[in-house]
Amino acid sequence: MSRNVTSEARKKDTRDKIALGGLIVKAGLRYEKRALLLGALIDLDRRLKSNDNERARLTSIGAEAFGNDGQ
Repeated sequence: MSRNVTSEARKKDTRDKIALGGLIVKAGLRYEKRALLLGALIDLDRRLKSNDNERARLTSIGAEAFGNDGQ
């Protein structure tokens, strides 16, 4: 049973990573260098920790982008 739990956890982790990769594609950043993407995400993490207004602003932009899937 332990092996099955580990296998399910790996599958969930893989699905999560694929979904996160899909966000990179949806944002139009598919062809950017990995170092740039990582740097941007690290910078974003730092900004979000110190600024709730930025979190709300970016959440709004993201929600709008998800809402425009059919367009």
